Amino acid sequence: MFTAIKKGRLVAGLVAVSATVALAGCSSSNPLDTSSSSAGGDGSAIVIGSQAYYSNEIIAEIYAQALEANGVTVTRQFNIGQRDAYLPALESGEVQLFPEYSGNLLQYYDPETTAKTSDDVYAALKGALPEGLEVLDQSPATDQDSYNVTKEFSDANGVTSLEDLAKVTTPITLGGNSELQTRPYGPQGLQSTYGVTVGFTPIEDSGGPLTIQALKDNTVQLVNIYSADPNISTNNLVTLEDPKGLFLASNIVPLINSDAATPEVSDVINKVSAALTAADLVELNSQSVNDQESADKIASDWLAKVKLF
Repeated sequence: MFTAIKKGRLVAGLVAVSATVALAGCSSSNPLDTSSSSAGGDGSAIVIGSQAYYSNEIIAEIYAQALEANGVTVTRQFNIGQRDAYLPALESGEVQLFPEYSGNLLQYYDPETTAKTSDDVYAALKGALPEGLEVLDQSPATDQDSYNVTKEFSDANGVTSLEDLAKVTTPITLGGNSELQTRPYGPQGLQSTYGVTVGFTPIEDSGGPLTIQALKDNTVQLVNIYSADPNISTNNLVTLEDPKGLFLASNIVPLINSDAATPEVSDVINKVSAALTAADLVELNSQSVNDQESADKIASDWLAKVKLF
C-alpha cells in the first residue's frame, strides 16, 4: 500500500502508466501497481487515487480516512498524474475512486459542451461519462481554473475582468501547465470568447512558486491558478472576473468505478462531499502550502473538526 504523502505543491505533469513510473520521494515503482495488497475486483478493498497535485491528494486522503473510519479497507495510489494516465485506470478498475473537478472533467469528455452553471455541468457530466464510470454527489467546494494578474498590472491597465484584457496595449503572455495551451479556455478560448490575443509560456507547476515568480518578474502577465489556491491572497493577486463563462463551474466531485459504488462506500463519500466547503478547501490548501503539513494530518484534523463519523 502506498502511503507516501507529499508536502507543498507537486509538479503536475503527465505520467505514463507503466511499471517504470516512480513516485517522487518513494522507492516503489508503479503508482498503479496493486500487487502488494488484496485490492482489486474481489471487493476486499477500494483503491483511491489522486493527481500529482497537493490539493487533490488532500481530498483523496480525506476519502480514504473517512472510509477507513467506517470499516472499509483502502489502498492508496496517490500522485498518479493527469487524466490521460488515471482515467484509463479508473475505467479498467485498477483505481476505483478519485476526487475530480466537474467542469474540467466534463470538458475532457465533451469539449463542445455548452453547460456553464454548477447544476448544468453536473447533469451534463453524468451523461458524458463512459460506461463503467459514475459520479457521486458533488460538493459545494470548488477549485476551478482562474486567470490572475498582479495588483500592479490590474491598477496600471484598469483590468479587473477578462473583458478588460482586450483594451491592454502591451503584449500579454499567459503562463500555465503545457496542456493549458490546447484547453478550451486557453489562448484560443480567450480569443474566441473575449477577443484577447495572448502568447503562451508553459510553466509546469500548476500555479505554484514558479508560476508566481514568473508573474512577479513580468515574464508572463496572466497566469492560470486554481481558485482555492492560497497563493492568490498571499501574493495579493487579482482574479479576473469571467462574465461570459469561459471557465465552467468546477465543483469537487467523486469519480468512481461503478463496480465500487456500493451503498457502503457511496454514503460515506457523499457525507464528506456535503460537508466540504469552498472556504474549507482554501484553508486545507493553506495548511499544505504555508504550514507544510502532510496530507494525512490535514485530512485527519479536518475529519475530527467536522465530526461526520
